[in-house]
Amino acid sequence: MNVRTLRSLWMSSAAVVLMGCAGESRPAASPPPMPPPSSEAPAVAAPQAQTVPPAPATGGTPQAASPAKGPLDAARIAAATGGKPETTDNVVKVSFPRDDVKVEIDGWNKVPPFMGLTAWAAFVPAEKPGIEAMVMGDVVLFEDEVNPVMSAALANGLEVTALHNHFFFDKPKVYFMHIGGEGAVDELGKGVKAILDAEKAVRAKAPQPGAAFGTPPPKGPSHIDAAKLDNVFGVKGQTKDGMYKAVMGRKTQAACGCTIGKAMGVNTWSAFAGTDDDAVVDGDFAVAEGELQPVLKALRGGGVNIVAIHSHMTEESPRILFLHYWGRGKAADLATTVKKALDLTAWDGRSTST
Repeated sequence: MNVRTLRSLWMSSAAVVLMGCAGESRPAASPPPMPPPSSEAPAVAAPQAQTVPPAPATGGTPQAASPAKGPLDAARIAAATGGKPETTDNVVKVSFPRDDVKVEIDGWNKVPPFMGLTAWAAFVPAEKPGIEAMVMGDVVLFEDEVNPVMSAALANGLEVTALHNHFFFDKPKVYFMHIGGEGAVDELGKGVKAILDAEKAVRAKAPQPGAAFGTPPPKGPSHIDAAKLDNVFGVKGQTKDGMYKAVMGRKTQAACGCTIGKAMGVNTWSAFAGTDDDAVVDGDFAVAEGELQPVLKALRGGGVNIVAIHSHMTEESPRILFLHYWGRGKAADLATTVKKALDLTAWDGRSTST
C-alpha cells in the first residue's frame, strides 16, 4: 500500500466522524495528525535461523581404553619383604609395627604403634614400559638406626626421599625415613627387607637406642688448618676461634620470580671444629631433586651421617632439597668426602646452570 492510498483512507475516516447519530450533524473535529510519510522501505521479517546439525566426527574408530592393571601378587610381596600383605585400591601394603622399644611422647608412656609408630611399604603396578612395580614407604627409626638403614636402602636399589621427625618431646627420639623405588617386585621387596634387617641388627647389638654416634667429642680448643681445607674446596673459607666454614652457593628462582642464591640460603656449607686429626664436620647441602641420591651415596660412602632431608621453600624452580649431615674423623678426609658429594651438584663454582 502506497502513501497516496493511506492518505485517501485517512480523509474518508475523518469525514465519517462529522456525521452524528440518526443523521444529526456535529461540529467537525480536527482530524488527528497524519504521520509524515516514511521514505524507508517496509521492514522485512528476518528469516528464521536454521539449525545446522553438527558435522559428523572424523577419524578412525575410537580406541578402547587400556584395561586397568590388577593388583600385584600379594604372596610374592609377602615372601620378599617378610610382611603380612593387605590389598586396597590396587595397592599391596605391608606394615611393621615398632613395638620392640618403649616410646614416650609428651609424657604419654608407651605409645602404641597404632598412633603412628608403624613402618610400612606400599606396592602398586608401574605405568612405565618394562617396569613391574613402584614402591614407596615410611620407616620408623631411632637415631642410631638411621644411617645403617639408609645405607642398606641405597645399596639395595631404593631411594631415600626424606628424613625428619613427626613428634616433639619423644623419648627416645623417633625419626621417619621415606623411601621409594621402581623395578621388579622381588628386587623392591628385597630392598625393603634389607632395611628391616639393618634396623634389627642395630637393636640386636643394643636393645635400647644409643645417645651418641659413639665417638667422644674433640677435646680442647679448635685448631683447623684453613689453608688445607681451602685447597680441598677450592674456595676461601671463613674462620673463627680455630673453626672453619666453607659456603658454596647456587641459584634458583623463587615463586615471586626473584633469582635467589647463596646469600638467601640457597647454599651448601661445611663447618669444621676440633683439630686436623680429630675433627667434627656438620653442614647443609642444597641439591636439585635429581642430585639427591648420588649425594647421599657419596656422603654415606665416606662415613658421613645424614641427619635430615627436607625442603626449605615452596614453588621454587628448579626445586631444591636440603640435607643436613654430621661426621667425625680427620679434617682433610671429611672435607674430601664433602667435596666429592658437592661436585655431584650444579653449585656455582662448578656450573652456572641450575
